[in-house]
Amino acid sequence: MCRQLDEAAIDTAHIVGNSLGGWVALELARRGRAQSVLGLSPAGAWRSARDLRRLLVLFRAGSALARVNNMPNIVANKRMRRILLLLMAEHADRMAPAQVAAAFEDIAMCTVLTEILDGARENGPIRPVSDIGCRVRIAWGLNDRMLPFMRYGAPMLAAVPDAEFKLIPGVGHVPMIDDPGLIANAILDFVETTDSRLNSQ
Repeated sequence: MCRQLDEAAIDTAHIVGNSLGGWVALELARRGRAQSVLGLSPAGAWRSARDLRRLLVLFRAGSALARVNNMPNIVANKRMRRILLLLMAEHADRMAPAQVAAAFEDIAMCTVLTEILDGARENGPIRPVSDIGCRVRIAWGLNDRMLPFMRYGAPMLAAVPDAEFKLIPGVGHVPMIDDPGLIANAILDFVETTDSRLNSQ
C-alpha cells in the first residue's frame, strides 16, 4: 500500500477500511501515511488463541464454500443469500444474486488468504497503535457476527487507546451491504469534520 501511494504521488490521505482493510488503514497511520483513519470493524485484535482459531476456521470454511460449483444457482434464492452471508451482513438478501456469486468467486480466487491466515497465527495481533499524529475513529457494527465486539472490538480499542469509538446499529460486519447510505454519510462526515479541525489549527 505504501508503494502504491508513492506511485500515485500521494503522501498522506484520509483512509477508510473495513475488516482487514481497517487493519491496513491503522498500519498506514503508524507509518505516517494517514491524515485520518476510519476503521469499520477492523480486524487484527483478539482476546485469546481460541478467538483466533475461530477466525481461521471461519475463513477456511468460507474459502471451501466459495469453491462450490453450483454457487450461482444457490444464491439465486433470496433466503439462501441471507443465510450464506449472515456472518458478513444482516441483509445480504438485498444484494443481487450476481453480487453474491461474485463475492464468493473473489474469495475462491484470493491466492493470499493462506498466507494472511498463517501470518496472523505466527505474528500475533496488532501491535499497540498510539501517538500516530492523526485522528482515528473505530466504528463497529452492533450486529457484527464475524467479529463480535466483546471478542474482537474491545481488544482493538485497547490496542488503539486514542481512537474515538462509535457503535453502528442495524449493520453487520460489512456495513456497506446493510446500509450504504448511512456508511457513506458517516465517511463524509468524518472526513469533513477532520478537515475542519485541521484547517482551524
